[in-house]
Amino acid sequence: MSDDKKKFRNPWSWIPTLYFAEGLPYVVVMTLAVVVYKGMGLSNTDIALYTSLFYLPWVIKPFWSPVVDIMGTRRKWVWLMQLILGAGLAGVALTVPLPDFFRWSLAFFWLLAFSSATHDIAADGYYLLATTEREQSFFVGIRSTFYRIAMISAQGLLVMLTSFIQSHTGMPKVELQVVVRPGAAIVQTVGTNWFVPPAPAQSGLFVVESSKQIEISPEPRDQDEAGKLIAFAKGRNIERGFYQQEQKRDERKTENWWSQNISQPLKKFLAEHFAATKTQAEAVGNIGVIQLQLSQKPTKETVLTLGLQSGDKSISIAEGSRLVFNEQNWNQPAIVVFQLDPKLREASSAVFEIRSGNIAFSWSVTFLLLAAMFLFFAIYHKFVLPRPDGDQPGAAGSAGRFVAEFFFTFGSYFRKPKIILLLLFLLLYRLGEAQLMKMVVPFLLDGREVGGLGLTTGQVGFVYGTVGIIALTCGGLIGGIVASRRGLKAWLWPMIFIMHLPDLVFIYLANVQPDNLAVINLCVAVEQFGYGFGFTAYMLYMIYIARGEHPTAHYAICTGFMALGMMVPGMWSGWLQEIIGYRHFFVWVILATIPSFIVAAKIPLEPEFGKRT
Repeated sequence: MSDDKKKFRNPWSWIPTLYFAEGLPYVVVMTLAVVVYKGMGLSNTDIALYTSLFYLPWVIKPFWSPVVDIMGTRRKWVWLMQLILGAGLAGVALTVPLPDFFRWSLAFFWLLAFSSATHDIAADGYYLLATTEREQSFFVGIRSTFYRIAMISAQGLLVMLTSFIQSHTGMPKVELQVVVRPGAAIVQTVGTNWFVPPAPAQSGLFVVESSKQIEISPEPRDQDEAGKLIAFAKGRNIERGFYQQEQKRDERKTENWWSQNISQPLKKFLAEHFAATKTQAEAVGNIGVIQLQLSQKPTKETVLTLGLQSGDKSISIAEGSRLVFNEQNWNQPAIVVFQLDPKLREASSAVFEIRSGNIAFSWSVTFLLLAAMFLFFAIYHKFVLPRPDGDQPGAAGSAGRFVAEFFFTFGSYFRKPKIILLLLFLLLYRLGEAQLMKMVVPFLLDGREVGGLGLTTGQVGFVYGTVGIIALTCGGLIGGIVASRRGLKAWLWPMIFIMHLPDLVFIYLANVQPDNLAVINLCVAVEQFGYGFGFTAYMLYMIYIARGEHPTAHYAICTGFMALGMMVPGMWSGWLQEIIGYRHFFVWVILATIPSFIVAAKIPLEPEFGKRT
């Protein structure tokens, strides 16, 4: 191949694949990891804390981005990082089925986070070197489009693929009917008599239930008595190993200075003054009991999830909504407790569905597919990416000059006028959204008895990963168009309001808990459209801050503060939600948007900035 062909290739041959490959690992680390850990049974506190820390590589990215410029070409960094990303994805696939999956998968997700952030540096720098100014202007929309396609693929299509695999690797679904009938016997004890299933008439692995219909009396009963029965059932389930270790891990208390002086007193204060509104599972209403076990010993861990399929939402699961069967407990009865809303006084009914599936296997297949994709990207880009003359490593012997220039560039950023106000804007503009984003997927997946919407993994992939991303993209496109016509100053306040006010839909969803998927889709689409529209102001203002000397380095520093503004609030969001519940948490999210309005009223901004000329 001639040198000219190596230097110049049609940008269509590599820009779409490059930015698709840039978007995938970011979404995998930031969003898909949340879905994985929620499906594997981790608490919201752990999910929010550990996945929020994945922002750290993007926070500190400006500190090591010059290394990419000095050591090797950007082209080499691109395909090398894609190989490492493929290895990291394969590592997640291999560790998810392991007993100690959380620790190992966390290590590989950290590898993915650092590799993805480094890939971003190399890919963006390479794009500037391998294209002309005219091509850069033309392909800026193409870049964004394929980045968004990657988001839809990861949050939507891959999640739906995982759900499909789960539904086809599990046991046949079982329906349980719960009937509310005046005069039915009131349950006095739980689990004193062991359920002995009859010899199965069919072979294979399936769920054996003590009864297909549970009758519950609507007669009120003593709250303490109902609570003791539910606590007894929960204790038996824990004793028999139906909760995964990660779920029990949260109950262990670690005594240190932080917990004694900060977290425990704050948790006590929040619990006393802003405790979650009692769910149906905690109310006074009567209960009904059923016991479940498997027909034979499973070869791998089998997870059963119970959820409301249809009927009266005043009937909920108080205990046993997620049960893990293995080789040790498959023939011991797991206890499931249903409870009525105390306001229910008349005959009613509901149908609950018992679903199963090999969750670990489904995620292993998904991540192996992603690993194969990145192996393809690395090989493809190794041969297809052009070799522009400007893509050269830094000159040898320039380390001293580099260090001096590096610190000078950093110092010049912090010498900008009103820098404290600018940093507060970068850190506080998404204070509410940073906490909301970490809890959306757990809220959609959590059962109704704990305040969630009880959607399946596939439904979440469609609602949040497909409809939501399309709405987010449309909001960003429209936001860019309107800002270019009148400038950022004219649109700043409309964008702030349109970004934050749609968060109110989650207060509605948490209080009403609709089961109509169209309503849920509409609410998520409204919120995501508003976020995409309002985020345009944030991106434009980062460009405004970066103007002047060293714009590339200063913009990179802005992106670091942007990531920090997402990381820190996200870390505590799960801990807070588990204390005050989803209803109060979404109210707090709205209150957390107030600082962005205050800071936006004080930031400097030229009237003509952002207006198309």
